[in-house]
Amino acid sequence: MEIRRQLTLFLQNESSEIVEKIRKKYNPKQFELIKAHVTLCREDEIENLDQILTNIASLKEKAITIRFEKLERFDNGKGVYLKSDDAQEYHKLRQQILKTIIDSPREQTPHITLMHPRNSICDNEIFEKISTEKIPLSFTFSEISLIEQEKGEKWKLIKTFRLTN
Repeated sequence: MEIRRQLTLFLQNESSEIVEKIRKKYNPKQFELIKAHVTLCREDEIENLDQILTNIASLKEKAITIRFEKLERFDNGKGVYLKSDDAQEYHKLRQQILKTIIDSPREQTPHITLMHPRNSICDNEIFEKISTEKIPLSFTFSEISLIEQEKGEKWKLIKTFRLTN
């Protein structure tokens, strides 16, 4: 059975409303599979789950804020996301979670996918419509979620970890 696990930062509360509205309208399949999020650690990085959970339990980080740039298209224009080029808190959190497991974690650009090219296609008209929305460019995350997906089905929440306040 193919099971994928990831650590994820879900958008919280009212800050996610406009993003979810866009996702529901233009990418309903992905909207059904998973809520709007920023992937923190991918499945190949958290194979040693016991150590990952130990590292998370020892975190001293408070809630983190990620500031995103403008809306962009990717994958030959088929996908749409917000990406961040300045996410020091995000990278520090990744390093703390992956310590003793991966000495030099790969560079990962935090992003929020609005239209995933796997199951939607953006065109110029759609991108123009999305561009007129007042999407927040800064999001604060106070929880890390361990999630799991079986055989391409809907992602399930396994456990939530609060960042200290």
